[in-house]
Amino acid sequence: MPLPSFTVFDTETTGLDPQKGHKIIEIAGVRIENGEIQDETTFMELVNPERDIPLEARQINRIQEEDVRLAPTIDQILPRFLEFAQGSILVAHNAAFDMRFLEREKQLCWGYVELPECLCTLCLSRTLYPTEFRHNLDALTRRFGLTMPEARHRALPDVLLTAQCLLRMMREHDIATIEQLREKAEYHAGIVAK
Repeated sequence: MPLPSFTVFDTETTGLDPQKGHKIIEIAGVRIENGEIQDETTFMELVNPERDIPLEARQINRIQEEDVRLAPTIDQILPRFLEFAQGSILVAHNAAFDMRFLEREKQLCWGYVELPECLCTLCLSRTLYPTEFRHNLDALTRRFGLTMPEARHRALPDVLLTAQCLLRMMREHDIATIEQLREKAEYHAGIVAK
């Protein structure tokens, strides 16, 4: 079976654990169609978390409380994101982290909503490069000789970087079917620190 469309996505959050009340403050995505990044059509939204943003989070993603104060809340943003991703498979770097937030947020919004399947580029890297010590996005960027975005740790630059890494890994290892990709990029529950 040939490769489907993908939506590579990323979230920025107020902290690491949605079960402790941490929330999404930014979500971004880009589609990959027929093996090409559609960077002219992206999704990027700030989200009002309806809570404070701790200093540690602000230092990493540089999103301030005034940036999100007038932004829509997740119950408005998540349906728009899912519409953007419709008909595709989700992909994230460290997918367990982002999917735990999406799962928690959708439960708080409306209870049962089906999220698309999601594959993980961190898991893919670990499978394809078992002798490498690091598999974070910075390490992949260096490994593939990609340009580090100035706004690293913001959702859209990280999404575009993840999409490039995904395609590079697939090409280097001749991954041509969704079955091959699923076998190597499935994520398992559990948080890996971003």
